[in-house]
Amino acid sequence: MKSSTPKVLHAIGGRTLIGHAVAAAAGLHPDHLVVVVRHGRDQVVAHLAEHAPQVLIADQDHIPGTGQATRCGLAAIPGPDLAGTVVVTYGDVPLLTSRTLARVVDEHHRGGHAVTVLTSVPDDPGEYGRVVRGPGGAVVAIVERRDATDEQAAIAEINTGIYAFEAEFLSQALDQVGSDNSAGEVYLTDVVALAAARGLPVGALACEDAVEAEGVNDRVQLARLGRALRDRVVQQWMLAGVSVVDPQTTWIDVDVELAADVTIHPGSQLHGHTTVASGCSIGPDTTLVDCELGEGSSVIRSVATGAVLEVNATAGPFAFLRPGTRLGAGGRIGAFVETKNAVIGAGTKVPHLSYVGDAEIGAGTNIGAATIFVNYDGVDKHRTVVGDHVRIGSDTMLVAPVTIGDGAYTAAGSVICADVPAGALAVGRARQRTIEGWVARKRAGSTSDEAARNADPAAAAATASTETASTETAVTHDGGPGSSAVHANRVDQIERQGQ
Repeated sequence: MKSSTPKVLHAIGGRTLIGHAVAAAAGLHPDHLVVVVRHGRDQVVAHLAEHAPQVLIADQDHIPGTGQATRCGLAAIPGPDLAGTVVVTYGDVPLLTSRTLARVVDEHHRGGHAVTVLTSVPDDPGEYGRVVRGPGGAVVAIVERRDATDEQAAIAEINTGIYAFEAEFLSQALDQVGSDNSAGEVYLTDVVALAAARGLPVGALACEDAVEAEGVNDRVQLARLGRALRDRVVQQWMLAGVSVVDPQTTWIDVDVELAADVTIHPGSQLHGHTTVASGCSIGPDTTLVDCELGEGSSVIRSVATGAVLEVNATAGPFAFLRPGTRLGAGGRIGAFVETKNAVIGAGTKVPHLSYVGDAEIGAGTNIGAATIFVNYDGVDKHRTVVGDHVRIGSDTMLVAPVTIGDGAYTAAGSVICADVPAGALAVGRARQRTIEGWVARKRAGSTSDEAARNADPAAAAATASTETASTETAVTHDGGPGSSAVHANRVDQIERQGQ
């Protein structure tokens, strides 16, 4: 993989490769589930402790090979006597299903086999081991590609590396397997030849879908199997009643749960443990991670992580819902709104261009455009509480911690630093001053000046007359204490303050 991440911790469909392998094996409800680790041991074990704490961990020693790995795995199973059926699979085969493993076990029991191997006939057998059959069609050996003759290499049927063994036979056979091969490894495949040599029944079951048994050895294969998994998951949901407008641009992780009559538009991705109720509409161009959508809710051209939308709530376009966001029934989060750790009540609207962080907003409230919940003082985060049926004017800054009572209003452009009682109007802005003729005096000849003169020729003429008189007066009293000069200086000071 050319990566600092162990191969089996690379992910497709919302799970690591080892996560897919463990899930498939766990579907058999085994008495013991053992993962044999070696490369990247500490990272893999830490991952399994978080996501599959029920598994037993076995460390492979310095002896290489699948046979030695299996021997180490058997040694980790508790109890003095090993009995029953042992299923062996790989940690880098992510599309393998519990259903296929169950078919292998059923075939194993039905035929009374010592060994049953899952085989496949892929388009390109590549470096996989070849399944060698005797004159009657029975499996007599599995030969690794590097050890195969030209005749054996031409065999199309390959060993997937997935087996069912009788435990007692497997344990005894592994003690007889050596490493006399080109790789110097202990091959698990040699157990098949030992069974055939003893005249014990060896069974084979063909995999119904060759891609299911494919392994991952590089990022190209990872992407290819990721697409195959995507196709499988999307098809599964469409057959269950979900409308997927464009399956090729829709990605749904394996742990996502969808109800019937959900519609997913192009360019959408549903990740993690997202759950979507009936009647929801998602996308286009939407990403949901670990979200919960109630019936009839919709998200369009937005990104949401760890958010909850209750019944008939809507978000987007271009909304960013961060963890801890909860939008009540019938609520709306609109265009270019970011929310974080915010509980927004039923019917409340945050329509556009706002940031709502660390907040609790009641029902039926309207948050005007460009409102900012100022939650961070540079050291700590603080919370804002807004009551029911509040009207927050556009461009309001709510400086936390602050509480706005039920039914209160804030004037547009206000900075609110103190609590507002229920039913009150809070105004926190400077009084407007208008200095007429300022453009003509300070931006004479500019396009703004030209536009103003064209809009009101009479006012422009009066301004010009005033300018002439002021100039004449200034010249008459130049250097003296005349009142006109003092007046001109005062206007100049006011204008500078206006700037």
